[in-house]
This record gives sequence, structure tokens and C-alpha cells, in this order.
Amino acid sequence: MKLMSFSHSGRESFGAVVDDTVVDLSEAAGVDTLAEFIAGDKYADREALVAQGTPIALGEITYLPVIPKPEKIVASVRNYMDHHQEALAAGLKRELSDFPPIFLRVWRSQTAHEAAIVRPNASETLDWEGELAVIIGRGGRDIPVDSAWEHVAGYSCYNDGSVREFQFHAKQIAAGKNFEATGGFGPWMVTADEIEPGRRLKLETRLNDEVVQSGDTGQMIFDIPQLINYASTIFTLTPGDVIITGTPSGVGFSRKPPRYMKPGDVVEVEIEAVGTLRNPIEAQK
Repeated sequence: MKLMSFSHSGRESFGAVVDDTVVDLSEAAGVDTLAEFIAGDKYADREALVAQGTPIALGEITYLPVIPKPEKIVASVRNYMDHHQEALAAGLKRELSDFPPIFLRVWRSQTAHEAAIVRPNASETLDWEGELAVIIGRGGRDIPVDSAWEHVAGYSCYNDGSVREFQFHAKQIAAGKNFEATGGFGPWMVTADEIEPGRRLKLETRLNDEVVQSGDTGQMIFDIPQLINYASTIFTLTPGDVIITGTPSGVGFSRKPPRYMKPGDVVEVEIEAVGTLRNPIEAQK
């Protein structure tokens, strides 16, 4: 099942994608947000709830980030070996670590499918990073690797847009990862029962229809259970938390000359069995 957050007639809600419609599930589920739905008892009955919901044409709604206001967005750094190697070749001095390097995004840094990724006035070095997003369904602390898959609600596409100039101000890269409306997230979440745990999923990023990244999730240095285990060692994961799992090679800053997203561009992140996230690039107003 595909679940999404959306706005319609001035009201924010969530629902299930059925053909060219979204079936609003908020009334049937008795909650207002997708994160609350994932955490609640009725989530297990989601197939039956679809028959009780109200269908709305996708053309009539406005997409929201899949989880509009997650408590935590945990992001992985250089979690594909080919991306790590291209970063080194571009002059970054970074060692492979024994534990997953991570940072946190804030929810205001996100933007939805078909909404603009905004290049800030402060810099022109806005780069793309196509990534698989994992949405946590069952929370917990100190989650063992061998049971981590049980905590996954589903998967989505993410563009971990990076303002490189600010990212490289210091070794702590979060400054370049948290400009408002730079992280595309969508269009929906595909529930975990639709994708076999550990399945290698092809990932492709396109800039103005040109393929700039092509890889698959099997290339991760730290896999999804390892990321969940490590993150949950630090803090309690809660339903609706998002883990973005790293990007393959092909980012803009490592090119010669470097290449960045600019107003008027369109960037797409497509992940096998999940969908395609599309964002136009606009300048900060």
C-alpha cells in the first residue's frame, strides 16, 4: 500500500493511494496525521479502512512531505562506498569509520513532491543527493540488528539537498543540510510488506532528464538494520521518525567543474518499487 500526507481544501490529512486517487483515512482511523496512524492500533487494519475512506483525485490535492513534522530525521553520511571514494577524490579528508556517521535534519528543511526545492540566497552550491528514506513504524531504544526490520513501517524517496558551501564550513556538516525547503521527501510511503527486507532497490537521480546518479541500495556500507540499531542506541526512535540512508556517487560537488542545482532546473529521484520524487528548483524569495 502507498500512504501519503496531503492538503485538500485547506485541511491537512493523510490517506492511501488508489489508482489516481487518495482515499482520506483520517476519519476512519480517528487520527489526524500519518505518524499517529502508523503508531496506532488501526494501522494493522489499513486495508479494511480504505473502504470507509473518501477518495479524492490526486490532481485536486497538494502533496505534503510524507511525514510533515517527524520528531527526528536521521541522515547517513557517505554511506555508499563509491560516494565516499568520489568525496576523497574531490579533496575531502575523511576516514571510513567503524560506526555510521550521522547528522540530524529539522522538519522545516523538508519539501514535498512537486513542491520547490529552494536555493537559498546565501549560496549557489545547492547539490542533489538521491536517497532511500526509511520510516519507522514501531519505536524503541537499543533495537537489535536482528529485529530491526520489524520496526520499519515503509520506504520513500528523499533528495537530501545540500548547500555545500555551508556544509564545508566545518567538519560538522549539518549547517549545509538544514536550509529550509532543501530536502525533497515523497511522493508517498510504500508499506514494508510490499518490499522484501534487504531487497536491492535501483536508485536513479535525474537533473533535467539527465541521469546524474545510478546505483542500488545494496551498495550501502551500513545497511538499514545497522542504521536503526545505531540510531536507537543514541535516542529512542518513535513512529514517524525518518532515516535517510545515504547516496550513491554522482553528486555535483565532486564533478570537474562542480555542478549545482539552479532555479529553473527539475530534479527527480526514482527508486525501484517505491516511486519517483520530482522537485523544481526555485530561488529563495
